[in-house]
Amino acid sequence: MAVMLPPDPVLEREPDQALDLLDGLILAGGTDIDPATYGAPRHPETGETAPERDAVELALARRAWERDLPVLGICRGMQLINVSRGGTLIQHLPDQVGHGEHRRVPGSFDGSEHGVRLEPGSLAARAAGEELHTTKSHHHQGIARLGRGLRITGRSVLDELPEAIEAPGRRFVLGVQWHPEVDADSRIVASLVDAADGHRRGWGAEVAYRSARGSA
Repeated sequence: MAVMLPPDPVLEREPDQALDLLDGLILAGGTDIDPATYGAPRHPETGETAPERDAVELALARRAWERDLPVLGICRGMQLINVSRGGTLIQHLPDQVGHGEHRRVPGSFDGSEHGVRLEPGSLAARAAGEELHTTKSHHHQGIARLGRGLRITGRSVLDELPEAIEAPGRRFVLGVQWHPEVDADSRIVASLVDAADGHRRGWGAEVAYRSARGSA
């Protein structure tokens, strides 16, 4: 069963109230992340932000990491995983890469397809089922400094921009800069569902034990 979590301040203070009930966490797309969360001044092209959402989702992401709960970050969600681990963002990609191909039509996925090369044997490649993956893209920000414990395992064929990150030290933490939810052929979301099922069936008790001992 899928549930939606509101940006309730209680969850910022006590994320376990929600995570105790979950087998997996999806951090979805949406507005730009407030650059104050990673210590940067606001760029003129940074759009509307939702600091209350940022705060709750960062708390959920950090605690899910500690609990080794399966996490999938989609677009903004990938960026949020990076920020939760101390990383930073490029606030307006055209300044860095010299083009606007990552968000060709604002507000639409029309003509948004481009290729991403995924590292052989990576979680990203296994989840996608291939090493050259056609994606649907709609973003104007991206990864700058990579967060702790994360690894870049996918890059855009357009300009080598990081488009997939994962955490080798966790059972399932995957961030993708594209939108698999609008691609009927994508296996990315299904991979999170499979990992959540594995958590529920197999490793949940072990993680709870390790978390209680402070070693997760």
